[in-house]
Amino acid sequence: MLKKTKSGTRRRFKKTDINSFIFFLVFAVVIWIFVQFSKQYNEVINIPVQYVNIPPDIMLADDNPRILKLRMEKTGFKIAWYSLFPPTLNVDVSRAAEQDGKLLYFIDENRSDIISQLDIDFDDSRFVKDVLAINFQQKKEKKLKVIPRVEIEFAVGYSAREALQTEPDSVVVSGPDGLLDTLSVLYTEKLSLSKVKSDVSGTVKIDTSGMRGLTLYRPSINYEVEVEKFTEGSVRVPIELINVPEDLNVVIFPKETLLFFQVNLQDYSKVSPSDFRVVANFDGLQKDQDFLIPEIVQKPDFTANLRINEKKIQFIIKK
Repeated sequence: MLKKTKSGTRRRFKKTDINSFIFFLVFAVVIWIFVQFSKQYNEVINIPVQYVNIPPDIMLADDNPRILKLRMEKTGFKIAWYSLFPPTLNVDVSRAAEQDGKLLYFIDENRSDIISQLDIDFDDSRFVKDVLAINFQQKKEKKLKVIPRVEIEFAVGYSAREALQTEPDSVVVSGPDGLLDTLSVLYTEKLSLSKVKSDVSGTVKIDTSGMRGLTLYRPSINYEVEVEKFTEGSVRVPIELINVPEDLNVVIFPKETLLFFQVNLQDYSKVSPSDFRVVANFDGLQKDQDFLIPEIVQKPDFTANLRINEKKIQFIIKK
């Protein structure tokens, strides 16, 4: 019994000694790390670079520096933080000066902007290079027409008073020669509007997908369309037969047709049958064709969506 008690006590003491050793070892390591990281060090840190505010008439080369080396004399904690989580420096290209075919970004001249971004003190931190040289290529300019891709579905009884209006109708772009030579027009992004019953306006972006290196001096255009409530009306209009050879006597039937149209309610009273002209062109008759197709060749400007009730006009040739 006594032997078992002594053996259990020895094991407990042994276990306690190991735990104590581990505790003091970890504590000593923590103290050592804290002391070491509290010391001043002089190290070089890589700072990522991002180019911003690039003038639209130039294109930066792909081989431009993506990091700047910053020599820091800081505590180990500060240097470790900057090494693990380096802040990105936004280089404002518009502040660079052109010289010998390069853009030169002078560190000292942009000190205040750099300090605000990196939260550093130039008394104990200094970039290895005083000047960042930026390679670039001058772009060429071209004015291109912009075609809108705006689809409007009107509510029942509504329609556009006039066609969709855009402003501006053209924009100036810049880019490499090889790209500009392939472009004659630009298109907007697709925009769909449904159940429209009032005036609409807005902006729509110009689609530049797949056009790497193209810069727009204006990224979007304005559009507007006036919407009004329309009503449908109809008039009976005589059919005029034209281009009949002098030696033929051609009779058509019917001799008039019902013509349907849409018009703004305010303009409905202005519509008169004499404002319309429907013709059947005998000269357009195809071989073995026994009918004529009527066409609307005259209408009031304020009418829309015209359609003729008679799709085919029968005829006979009298001798």
